[in-house]
Amino acid sequence: MAVIMFIARIVLSIILDAPMVGEELDDDTRERMRQREEQLRQEMTRLLQELEQRNVELMIPEQRSFAWGALLLTALQQWQFWAIAGVLLVLSGLCLYLRSRRYEVDNSGSEEESSSSDDEPMEVEEQQEEEEEEIEDPNDERDLGRIFAKRIQWPAQHLAYRSWMVQEMVGDLLRVSEELLSTRFFPVLQPAIRVGSAFEGWSPCEGDAVYRMLVPLEPPRGHAFHLELGAVREMPVKDSCIRVELECTCTGERLVEGMLCFLHHPEEELRRNQAPSLLHTLCTGSYLDVEKTAFWFQELVRSAWMLGSYSRSYNMRVLPSSNSCKLEVMNTFRRIFFVEIVFGVQEGHSDIFLCSQTTESICSPSTSWPESLIVAEAKFFSHVAREAPRDSFHLKCLQLCTRILVGTSFSSYTMKTIVMHLLTSIPLSHWRRRDFLLRLLDIMQYLRCCLEVKRLNHFFIGNENVPEEIILPPAFQTAAPLNLFQHLEQDPVAHTEALFEYCELQDHLVRLLFYGS
Repeated sequence: MAVIMFIARIVLSIILDAPMVGEELDDDTRERMRQREEQLRQEMTRLLQELEQRNVELMIPEQRSFAWGALLLTALQQWQFWAIAGVLLVLSGLCLYLRSRRYEVDNSGSEEESSSSDDEPMEVEEQQEEEEEEIEDPNDERDLGRIFAKRIQWPAQHLAYRSWMVQEMVGDLLRVSEELLSTRFFPVLQPAIRVGSAFEGWSPCEGDAVYRMLVPLEPPRGHAFHLELGAVREMPVKDSCIRVELECTCTGERLVEGMLCFLHHPEEELRRNQAPSLLHTLCTGSYLDVEKTAFWFQELVRSAWMLGSYSRSYNMRVLPSSNSCKLEVMNTFRRIFFVEIVFGVQEGHSDIFLCSQTTESICSPSTSWPESLIVAEAKFFSHVAREAPRDSFHLKCLQLCTRILVGTSFSSYTMKTIVMHLLTSIPLSHWRRRDFLLRLLDIMQYLRCCLEVKRLNHFFIGNENVPEEIILPPAFQTAAPLNLFQHLEQDPVAHTEALFEYCELQDHLVRLLFYGS
């Protein structure tokens, strides 16, 4: 195993030192790589056929099973060494060859579009049939992505169903909560938005998945929210607040039948005949309080759960949290999963929210609502899912790359940012299963280059490649790119440790590819 890992590490290093995506090669080099690729492919196929034939021959004479078994073990050991070495050599050739062929495929596609409109439907149908055959053909030795993908222990395929069920469960809770709040002046709960890795489809481990949903808040009758953004010296802004103001409901569009105006009716009459205003319940001073909002919603969920339809099939427990509502849910088979509901106020008509969830220190004031991009991120992956081929492996690439981060200082958001950048620079048609290994190498190479220059740009800040359907405030579009690796510039020791950990990530990736875990 040590020898195999040594060879894999060397070849992986060679591959990662290959030209970056989109670098052009001369015709002679492309031809040599094509010939070498074909030669290595034939050799790999021959090795696999020899192994299969040897297995068939060894199973026939049962009376010599012991002797043949020893010979089979030796053959398998030899095959494992040479097969892995052969696969790695194939990868090194294919990486260079396919990189140079990528844009040739795009050009050939544009030539096909110039054909007559009468033949176009037939060409589209034939292309779809070819794609289906490519996806379903289990005997294609050239599909190295399939070979390696089958070796990896992917999380069980329960995320999709559970995501749907969690969405229905939270929707049921919000419907019941709306009935309970009909006569009170608490924030108006809007339909929940699915956010986070579990709903985006790349949670590294299903057992640890947290199904996170953001519930937008709107002001109740007679109230208005005014967002006070903090200093824009650093984005996203971390010290923003939500100021609550009372509005006159005596006349005009805000007139509500049977409601007393908080501004123009005597306080004694208001206390006697109407529920208190939001300023007297969930605010500290004039600002909406994160902790008070979280505790209020937790109590609301406890009451709504008993009246909802899911209480008959699931047991629910509210976990302690000062800035969100964390739920531990157990089904009839005693399987447990976790749901987290966070709250946010939309910034204008954009996909940016001032959110209750924060990773700041406990010293942050409870009236601080930092800017969050979790909705924009979820919207980006929904956009990619609609545009990508049905056998796209972009989520599996991200899932695999976040799994190898265990035990290192790299965050999953680092890998997520890298993959988002690559998804907008590499055509989505090149993220299919057959490109699985190439895209993994692109991700690792991108990370290596970012570490060398000590710079990884935030995806949504100052990036012109953000899809148009994602709505960002003008400040995000005109801002200078934000460096997520700024700490590496300021701390040479941290930079040295990051480069060392990158070597560990390479080892982890090789183990996952060849041993599945």
